[in-house]
Amino acid sequence: MVFLIIAGSILTPLAMFGLRLYWGKSRLYLNLLAIISALVFGNISALAIYEIIKDNTVFMTNIHGLFLNPVFLLTGAYMGVYLLYRLVVLTFSEHAHRERK
Repeated sequence: MVFLIIAGSILTPLAMFGLRLYWGKSRLYLNLLAIISALVFGNISALAIYEIIKDNTVFMTNIHGLFLNPVFLLTGAYMGVYLLYRLVVLTFSEHAHRERK
């Protein structure tokens, strides 16, 4: 499982970058998916913290239940690989810009 997580965090952003090169419209879809993921991730987090404050419960034990939410994990995972993908895009665009000078 550790190998899959590490390989996925390397290969998925590279695959996203390749998709960007071969299908230009994928840029829009990858960005929209990142926006939706950030909204869902943030709202799930905010609602979980609101429930803890509202119910006056112990923060540390209840907040860990958030990690059992598959939507929270999925959106967080996408934002993680999306960030790496954007760093790859930034790296290649800076390199291309430097080559032009």
